[in-house]
Amino acid sequence: MPRPTAQRFSLTNQLGLGAMRLLSRWPLGWVRALGWLGGWVLYALAGRRRRIAEINWALCFPEDAPAARRRAVRRHFVLFFQAWLDRSWLWEASPETVRRRLRLVGDPSVLASSEPTVLFAPHFVGMDAGWIALTALVDRKFCGIYARQQNPDIDRWMARGRQRFGEPHIVAKNAGLKAMVSALRAGEPLYLLPDMDYGPRDSVFVPFFGQTAATIPSLSRFARMARGRVVPVVARMTRDGYEVTVHAPWEHFPTDDFVADTAEMNRRLEGFIRLHPEQYYWVHKRFKTRPPGSPSPYSSD
Repeated sequence: MPRPTAQRFSLTNQLGLGAMRLLSRWPLGWVRALGWLGGWVLYALAGRRRRIAEINWALCFPEDAPAARRRAVRRHFVLFFQAWLDRSWLWEASPETVRRRLRLVGDPSVLASSEPTVLFAPHFVGMDAGWIALTALVDRKFCGIYARQQNPDIDRWMARGRQRFGEPHIVAKNAGLKAMVSALRAGEPLYLLPDMDYGPRDSVFVPFFGQTAATIPSLSRFARMARGRVVPVVARMTRDGYEVTVHAPWEHFPTDDFVADTAEMNRRLEGFIRLHPEQYYWVHKRFKTRPPGSPSPYSSD
């Protein structure tokens, strides 16, 4: 028999998931209003994450005064919470509702090519909406990487939600390179999010907003191994849902120098971020991995 604590924990999960299913039936304006309120509460209570976001912002936008930085981080927390609640309708609302709230712009026709394609999907708050937009609105099979969640109830909900459209090919994060390169060579565009600090293993140190940042060179390596191209896909939250921009393939990328390619990825990412800076994922410790002898900007955490 499960322990009473495990039963209570599972019940809490089920209540939370039930609330998200209920939200999926609400008008979008109501969901966003609740997200606005929740974002303010999260900003007030999540002191450690608030500090991380403020440090990141100060490092990347040193020209901003402290008051402007605080306003931007408050706005980020609101958008972060709204995007989390939006998963309710992305994963639970009717297909018609989901498709009505998502818009593909830019040049989606580039996705029709059978050429091996790595989709560079940066960590904006709408990253899940970007994946759903592709699988729901484009008639082809995509490949995504999935990291198993520790909570089994949340894991099942997230996995099911991310696979609800288009019968995508989901590869476990620890499956290794071979499975992902095989998917690319089979004509399945790979949705890749390589722009976080994943630790020192396999990372290279390249600039990011003028700071030294540990960054994995997987974008360059996957594209080179598959003899493919890189197509950026950037999701932006809007009043009516999400606008997902499919950019033109990068020219002269990848090269034979994966370190230079990774620096170029960060440089182009900076341009995407500057368009909608509050929507980037600032609550992550982007600069936690340091070169030998360099102090951590989060040293008091």
